[in-house]
Amino acid sequence: MAVSVRQTEILKLVRQQGSCTIGDLAERLQVSDETIRRNVKPLVSEGLVLKVHGGIILPDRFHEPPIQRRMLDNQAAKERIAAGVARQVQDGDSLILDTGSTTTYVAKALVNHSNLVVITNSPHIASLLATRNGNRVFMAGGELREHDAAAFGAGTIEFVKSFEVRFAVLSMWAVHPEKGFMVYHLCEAEFSRAAIGQAERCIVAADASKFERSSLVQVCDLATADMLVTDSVPGARLARSLADADVEVLVTGEAADAAE
Repeated sequence: MAVSVRQTEILKLVRQQGSCTIGDLAERLQVSDETIRRNVKPLVSEGLVLKVHGGIILPDRFHEPPIQRRMLDNQAAKERIAAGVARQVQDGDSLILDTGSTTTYVAKALVNHSNLVVITNSPHIASLLATRNGNRVFMAGGELREHDAAAFGAGTIEFVKSFEVRFAVLSMWAVHPEKGFMVYHLCEAEFSRAAIGQAERCIVAADASKFERSSLVQVCDLATADMLVTDSVPGARLARSLADADVEVLVTGEAADAAE
């Protein structure tokens, strides 16, 4: 098919961000939602993008990479972030950890802590911290997702709401200056919101690859989080939004040393 100038711009934007909503594309390209839908339809037919509820994504983003592969993405950065989060947690603290490669690294960084109370929907995290150093680990039940065996569903949410904890430690797919913290799947957002509601403090663990990009589902605005632990100093626009939202930013590792 012959790709128009507007379709080329659409492809460029979705390749940059991994996913785009119809509204975002209409705003960026200064046309109507209907015009975007007409331009997107041939791209979907040709397999260049995939249509999802409210937007489009790249074909290779339709399924999240398996957890084992995601553990290798930005591994050094995630390990530094995990160490930074672990320094916020004291022996005997209680926390909710969501499923994700970064939060799995957080669990690894907590293996020498003791007497923790951990609530999670991730079997990988549960297995790392259960039966260790007097910890109590509560695994949320529900339907298990194929690629990471994480539990989701109404029962999972109700289970989380049974606990009151000190920290909710959450991973995100996107940290946007205006749209806040975002993920790909509604079930992940629902779990994160439930965790935030049960915690005294919310810590978001996200590497710099998540900065300034958008995703399909908003979890919460920036002001909902108390701390962002990351591996790189955010750019001026995002830094300004985080400061306005009164989010403490903890930069770990080499970037922190360079900033001093």
